[in-house]
Amino acid sequence: MKMSEQPLMVLAVGGNALIHDARKMTVLDQYRAAGETSHHIAHIVRSGCRLVITHGNGPQVGFILLRSEMAKSAIHQVPLESCVADTQGAIGYQIEQTLVNELRRQRIKREVAAVVTQVLISRTDPAFLTPDKPVGPWYHAEDAALHRDRDGWSMKEEPGKGWRRVVPSPKPRAILEEPVIRRLVNEGVVTIALGGGGIPVARNPDGSLSGCPAVIDKDRPADWPPIPS
Repeated sequence: MKMSEQPLMVLAVGGNALIHDARKMTVLDQYRAAGETSHHIAHIVRSGCRLVITHGNGPQVGFILLRSEMAKSAIHQVPLESCVADTQGAIGYQIEQTLVNELRRQRIKREVAAVVTQVLISRTDPAFLTPDKPVGPWYHAEDAALHRDRDGWSMKEEPGKGWRRVVPSPKPRAILEEPVIRRLVNEGVVTIALGGGGIPVARNPDGSLSGCPAVIDKDRPADWPPIPS
């Protein structure tokens, strides 16, 4: 049977799956957790199926936003869509490297690649009128008001806890790297893609792309698999 005719499996690794507890949250801790996950993924790879791996990134995006907030007096802050891209690269690297190492240990010959993936959204999506997806750290009322007035953030209070930034969570319309993912998977490459639901981008009037300050629900792009079964 040709590889393109093999069954397709889409495997989702939660961002929280890489953080076992509050005492094990460092990059090294997450790398080790990715290694444990890759040990199990290798058994799936051994079955010979085509495999797409996606992953969450909620805690990791929160870490980047918190670091950015703490360092704002010394260096520029990081746009939200860049946070998503950063986590796609970092988590993709962790899964890719640990899985390659595990496949080598088990003498399984399959290539692995991570694809930084953009997902097209619409700037007129109703979600932009009612941001409701909380991201990043908690703020006191004074800091929340500062970000709202200075940076244009939407802030929402949760009584007893404080304020958090809320961002739009628009509907995904297309996976822009879908053709690349399709080719890789049908060639037998274990492909890591669509981390965190994808980097939200929109088309400009001239047809070019630009990032949007939003977060796509990581499960929504799975409404249409990148590779048909």
